[in-house]
Amino acid sequence: MEKIIGRKKEIAEIQRLYHSGKAELLAIYGRRRVGKTFLVDESLKNRITFRHAGLSPIDKDNHKNDMKSQLKQFFFSLKLHGHKGRSTPKSWMDAFYLLEQLLISNDNGQRQVVFLDELPWMDTPRSGFLTAFEGFWNSWACHRDNLMLVVCGSANSWILDNLINSRGGLYGRTTYEIHLAPFTLSECKAFYKSRKIEWSDYDILQSYMILGGIPYYMGYIDRELSLAQNINDFFWSKEARLRDEFNRLFESAFDSPEVIKRIVRFIGKRHIGFTRNEIIEGLDIPNGGLFTKRMRALVASNYVTEYIPFGLGKRELHYKLSDPFCLFSIHFLDDKTKRGNNWWIRNINSPSIGSWRGIAFEEVCFNHIPQIKAAIGITDVASEESAWQVIGNNEEKGLQIDLLIIRNDNVVNMCELKFYSDEFTVTKDYDLTIRGRINAVASQLPKKFSIQPTAITTFGLKPGIYRDVFVKQLTINELFT
Repeated sequence: MEKIIGRKKEIAEIQRLYHSGKAELLAIYGRRRVGKTFLVDESLKNRITFRHAGLSPIDKDNHKNDMKSQLKQFFFSLKLHGHKGRSTPKSWMDAFYLLEQLLISNDNGQRQVVFLDELPWMDTPRSGFLTAFEGFWNSWACHRDNLMLVVCGSANSWILDNLINSRGGLYGRTTYEIHLAPFTLSECKAFYKSRKIEWSDYDILQSYMILGGIPYYMGYIDRELSLAQNINDFFWSKEARLRDEFNRLFESAFDSPEVIKRIVRFIGKRHIGFTRNEIIEGLDIPNGGLFTKRMRALVASNYVTEYIPFGLGKRELHYKLSDPFCLFSIHFLDDKTKRGNNWWIRNINSPSIGSWRGIAFEEVCFNHIPQIKAAIGITDVASEESAWQVIGNNEEKGLQIDLLIIRNDNVVNMCELKFYSDEFTVTKDYDLTIRGRINAVASQLPKKFSIQPTAITTFGLKPGIYRDVFVKQLTINELFT
């Protein structure tokens, strides 16, 4: 039996809700393939009274699954759980009434758990699903103290708009929500260990830079192959199972996948990201509520991170692509020059891959801010994190600072993020560069602030007379805590 890795907080919350003694409506959302269904299965093992999963909007033959198909599948689920009727419900009102009858007939006073997986897929156009679902919860289910309703789905925009942030009949009805994030590096390491995959932290880090801590992708790893061989097989072999995964991610979770993919690809062009207006103007798409919903869904799915670059105001909110898998796909799979069988193995030490590693490592660090703060010793200190880029001109040089941790104890950790295959050497020129950046940051801050240059590298800094320019020195070991 496969054991669940990590997710301790989420499991504890699900157990608390199970034993609450009152009606609960739990909504779980997150990026596709992140493990939402597995979390529910393992947390409520052998305690699910009724379960059903909506049909994908598009089947394998590219046909749309309409309301009739969804209702037929729901009827089959009812039959599997003991329903004796022979007629497929004609509407979602009928379907939920049959579910109520089934639950009543099986009610022995114990906790009843209803798990509706991929709930947004059931809401096909003009089906009346949402109205029926509202009626099921508001008129019946919420009044049964022994009922726990768990819903989840990868269409995060639907979950957010119709459940969590609903302004309609389900306003305030969700009793708890879980935003399930990808694995951290520590959880990746535990996952591989559970599969008897004995990789170095260096290789686990690189696997995260490609697969993004997504358990579904990590489950494909063959322990008899090296990381490079596995990645080659996933994307550049004749049976490359993840070659088209980028497209599948958005086609199954968004109403307008082509628009979403355009947005994602555009944001991925610049490491620091773009403002809302820059995205709208760059893609020539309408500005309005629909765009806002799309961006909110991308953020909720952990594809995109929103932040305000250092020195700018709230109106300069930036969106940056932070999902490692999408970054990898855009960088390599969209490039027609990077094709052909075994391309990855043949180019593993190329400048192209080396350059990508540096950028991808920066995203790893951004995704592990809590671990970095813990290593610095500022877990309980409130802070804001940002990057900073100044475009150069004929008169002044530009500069880029990978990560700034701006703390409310009047200290700024100015972080240099370096992915390197060995200890990193701080040269005299690099020492001068760091000191110049310190002065540049200081010029933008009140005088009460002090700046601590912080190096975050793979294997640390090589001994030398210039390494002490860094007040704090972290390695990837700290990212795994």
